[in-house]
Amino acid sequence: MKKILIILCIGLTCSLFAQQQPPKGKLFIIGGGSRPSGMVDRIIKESGIDKSGYGIILPMSSIEPDSAVYYATRQFYDKGITNVHGLNFVKGEISSPTKLDSISKAKLIYISGGDQNRFMDVIAGTPIEKSIHKAYENGSLIAGTSAGAAVMSRMMITGNELKHPEYSSTFRYIQADNIEIKPGLGMLTNVIIDQHFVKRSRYNRLLSAVIQYPEMMGIGIDEATAILVDGNSVEVVGVSQVVVMENRGLSTNKFEDKLGAHGMELNVFLPGDTFQID
Repeated sequence: MKKILIILCIGLTCSLFAQQQPPKGKLFIIGGGSRPSGMVDRIIKESGIDKSGYGIILPMSSIEPDSAVYYATRQFYDKGITNVHGLNFVKGEISSPTKLDSISKAKLIYISGGDQNRFMDVIAGTPIEKSIHKAYENGSLIAGTSAGAAVMSRMMITGNELKHPEYSSTFRYIQADNIEIKPGLGMLTNVIIDQHFVKRSRYNRLLSAVIQYPEMMGIGIDEATAILVDGNSVEVVGVSQVVVMENRGLSTNKFEDKLGAHGMELNVFLPGDTFQID
């Protein structure tokens, strides 16, 4: 996020401080599953790649990057949009200025599904991450599906349970110190994103997150559904629901290792609905 310097003078005393300038871009965060035709149309429209510029696919979440690029680009090729290309990076490689420039100047950046931990392991703290933010600041549409949705949060759900290492698609408990959180891309700093939400009944997971971190809004996005984030405004796009949880009372209670909270707010939004994030 860019910063501008402000000089504030009161009487004969002047102070210099920095004010963050909001990004010019938008986020298109997909909960996984299929992408309905209208959803792809909306990505094309919001990014403007049907008129000028180009889009790139970042497939580093996937264990098979070439396949991820193929399926991601095909949804645009089927619409006659051929100016979308894959751009893969490997952990530890020195990224060329040309590849970094391709990210920062892209009108659409699309992050594939797979494993959000794998994606962040490649890009965290690198010029790749900075280039994605630069594109967003300058007006690009940053999109992602499934794992590509989870990485949008500063506090990223990894999908792992700390107390129950055997994998389950949903949490069985609302339990203290069980949800694993790691740093994500940070496109959203006050929101935790969860995906495949209604389809995989991930309520316990997101409840655990917003009770454990009451200052964060939890947004659970179902499959074939997305949120379009423009500043503080959010629109639901697709065919299913978005569940928003807020621990507005900043309440966290415990009984042994079980989590509790009072005064929480839960809303279920449908396609076309809008809401605000702080």
